[in-house]
Order: sequence, then structure tokens, then C-alpha cells
Amino acid sequence: MDEKKVTVETVPDSTNSASARAEQVSPASSRDFDDAYELYRRQDGADLDPDEARQVLRRIDWHILPLLMGTYFLQYLDKSSFNFASVFGLREDTNLHGQDYSWSLSIFYFGYLVAQWPAGYLLQRLPVGKFIGSTAIVWGVLTITTPACKNFAGVAVNRFLLGCFEAVVNPGFVLVLSMWWRQDEQPMRLTTYYCMNGFAGIVGGLLGYAVSQTPFDHTCSLTPRVLTGHITSGLPPWMYIFLIFGSISLTWGTIFLIFMPDIPSTARFLNERQRIVAVERVATNRQGVKNHHFKVYQMWQCLGDPKTWILFVMSIAAQIPNAAQSSFTSIILQTFGFDVLQTQYLQIPGNVVQICSLLVSGWISSRFPNMRCVMMLAGNLICVACAAVLVALPVGPDGTDNQWGRLVALWLCSFQSVGFSLSLTMVSSNVAGYTKKQLTGAFIFVGYCVGNIIGPQTFIDSEAPFYTSAYIAMLTGYSIKTIMVVVLYFYMWTVNKKRDREAAISGSRLSEEQEKEAIERGMQDVTELDNKGFRYVL
Repeated sequence: MDEKKVTVETVPDSTNSASARAEQVSPASSRDFDDAYELYRRQDGADLDPDEARQVLRRIDWHILPLLMGTYFLQYLDKSSFNFASVFGLREDTNLHGQDYSWSLSIFYFGYLVAQWPAGYLLQRLPVGKFIGSTAIVWGVLTITTPACKNFAGVAVNRFLLGCFEAVVNPGFVLVLSMWWRQDEQPMRLTTYYCMNGFAGIVGGLLGYAVSQTPFDHTCSLTPRVLTGHITSGLPPWMYIFLIFGSISLTWGTIFLIFMPDIPSTARFLNERQRIVAVERVATNRQGVKNHHFKVYQMWQCLGDPKTWILFVMSIAAQIPNAAQSSFTSIILQTFGFDVLQTQYLQIPGNVVQICSLLVSGWISSRFPNMRCVMMLAGNLICVACAAVLVALPVGPDGTDNQWGRLVALWLCSFQSVGFSLSLTMVSSNVAGYTKKQLTGAFIFVGYCVGNIIGPQTFIDSEAPFYTSAYIAMLTGYSIKTIMVVVLYFYMWTVNKKRDREAAISGSRLSEEQEKEAIERGMQDVTELDNKGFRYVL
């Protein structure tokens, strides 16, 4: 068997001065070799058999993707339980007044924010599957215990801890994506598990309808609380939401812990040959699979990389409007003039829009090359137009005029998931060097937290039922996000063209020798800034 070479001279890329600090290793030290490097070396120089590669891909899709989908479905249900429970007495029973409800939502993201850097480091150092599964079990327990909270202090502690443990899922899944799938396969897989947010919204709304009861003796400042319902004895209805969601999450976390492999080279659902093929497939990403050594020079590259800051700003802007699409949806629909039960099932069309837009954009981005930024731009422009409608349409003295026009605009704002989900593939596909990848992901989710902390605060209680500031904030966030997509596209396009010129080749295709060298550097944990054979996927 013709083993691949193991020594590569790392040439710093002139696109970033931070690469001058890169560790120069020739021959490569053991710290640079990928965790799956031994399997990679055992594949001979011949190309993979396409039928064999497709068979392995099918096995990966059927085993890994359902685990990601189920986990994403449940983490969204758990963190969105407040939205579904908010109109069924949660605010009254936990004595939340004024901005307390908004702060309860924001505090979740303070926990998420605090946990980002430790989570990223631990995702690199620990077995990924076991770490994510363990955190899923903990957040299930925290969800079950939410009904025990009787005041704002208890709610705040519970939500903060829930944010800490759910902080592992999103950045962890971005890393998992690059371990198992090629660059062209990633958008479809990411949007497939990401659209579980929409399914969770549908299930949550239906469950909210199912657990409602009559008569309901709480009062609400917005509408009378008279429900026609289904559970008519026992606990208050909002408590059932947390007990049901938490129990399911606890069970699922155990399943994930047992069946989710840490890396392809240890996957029990693949045989020895299939593991080699799985590693060889993703080696063509020029990013490697996983390296558990933290490298300081990659941290400095991350801080100096324009992509990091573009994605960071984009993430903040994307999440400021998110409160209207998650935690405040039930309350917004009440202000439009719909009754409590209508607020549950009228969220379903928006979730359907989210699911369809994600699957279509993911398919287009995987089927046609360099369409990710185009899809992000299209989704963002729809959101800008719909937010403008929410700002501009007259609402009347009681906030209920033009309710259907505003409702459709709110549904179509669900296109916002297209931009954010595909921005995550910019990390999984366009960032190499495992330390740099996990840190870039952490930056995105720090921005995600900042935006989600700001978003609920734009819903000012004294502005109810109009919430003018919130709708203006939505329009501003969508507009900034749209501009940043354009900036990101032109930055990556410019770098690609510069590298093509430097390599003195036509178009964007590398020679066979340059391709092999770029793959080898990826398996030695070289960053995309140092690997001149790397090209950004647009």
C-alpha cells in the first residue's frame, strides 16, 4: 500500500499577518496530525470507488443525521417552552411583572454566552458524542424542574443553567458536520437538522393547545383568559409543557450518549474499510477531521481573520429579530387580536415557511456550487421587506388593525433561518485548523447570545400592544445582516481570485498534485490561511 507522505512545509498565506506566527513544523510533529490520520494513511493513492463512497454516505446519513435532528428538535422545544407556556399562566404563577419575562428570556443567553468558550475548548479536548449527550441529559433535568420555580429568582437560575448546557449543541454540531460530510454535502444536512426548529414550533404549538384547560382563573393584561381545553385536572397547564418536554429530552440524551460516535475512526456502525472511506471522503475538505490539541497561533489567526468579525456582526444582527420569531410569538399574536388558543396554532404556518425555506435553500446550496451567499441574500431580503411591512402598516388605536397582513409578514420573517443556518456552513466548510474552527464557531455563538440578549429587551412592556421599538429593531437587524452577507462574499471571492493568480492557474481548479498537497496539509491541521491550496466555498 502506497502510504501518503507525512512531511509538509507550511507556507504562511500572505492574506493574514497572523499566519507569520504559525508553528513551523517540517517534518510534522504528532500534535499536528489529525486524530484520524492513521486511517487516512491506510488509504492508497487510488481514488475512492464512487459506489463504495455513496454506500458509506448513506450509512452516515441514516445513523448520524437522525441523532442530530432529534437533539436539535428537543433543544429548541426546551428553550422555547417559555413561549408556549407564557399565555397559559406561567407569568402569573411565577410572579413575573414588567420586564421580568423579557429578562427571563435574556438570562438564558447570558448562560449560553458564559459557556461558549469552555464549551468550545471541551468540544476539542473531550469525545464529542459523549460530551454532547451528557449535556442533553442535564438540560432535560433542568427543563423538568422548571415548574418548581415560584419567582423571578428561581426562573432566572433555571434559565441561566439551561443556557449553559444547551450552549454545547450548536457549536458542537458545526464541528460534527465537518467530521462526517464533504463541503458540498454540508448545506443540505445542516438545513435538514436546523429545520427541526420549525417542526418543534409546530409540535410545541399543538401541545400548548392540547394542555389548555377551562375554566382558567388567571388574568392577563392583554386579553381575557377563557380557554376551551383538554387537560381539566391536576397541575396548571403550563407545567405540563415543561414536564413533557423535559422527560423526552432526558430519554433522548441517553440514546444520543449511547449511539453517537465521537469521530469516524471509532464509529461502531461502520466496518474497518468503511471507516477508512469515511475519513478519506472528508479529507478532501482540506480541513482534517479532528485535532484535540489547542494551538495558540490558530487563536491569533482567528482573531485576525476578517471572516471571524464579519460572521460575528452578522450573527448579532440575525438574532436581534429572533425574539419575535420565538419567545414573543404568542404574545405578539395576542396583540394582533387573536385569542389564546389561536396564538398556538397560528404559529404553525410560520414554522412551515421555515421548514420549506431551509430545505429548498439547503438543496440548492448542495446541488449547485457557490450558491450559499446567494441563498443567504435572498432569505435576508425577504425578511427586510416583511419587517418593513410590520413597521409601516397602520395598527389602529388598539393594535389590531391589518392583523392578517401583519400576520403574513410575521410568517414570512421565518426566512431568517436561511441566512443564519447557511452562515454556520461558512465555519464548517471555510475554516480549517481545528482550534481555529472551534474558536470561530464560538465567536458566532457569542454574537448569537448578544443578539438574543438584546432582542427581548426591544419588547418594552410599556409599548404593548404596539411594540414599535421591537419592529424597528427587526428591520435594522435584517438590514445589517444583509449588508454583511455581501461583504463576506466579496472578501472570500477576492481571496480565491488572489490565490488562483498566485498559483498561476486558470479558473478555480487545482492541479492533481496541488490538490493532494492541500489535502495533506488539512490532515496536518493547517489553517485555511496557511494552506494556499484551500479555496472558499461561496
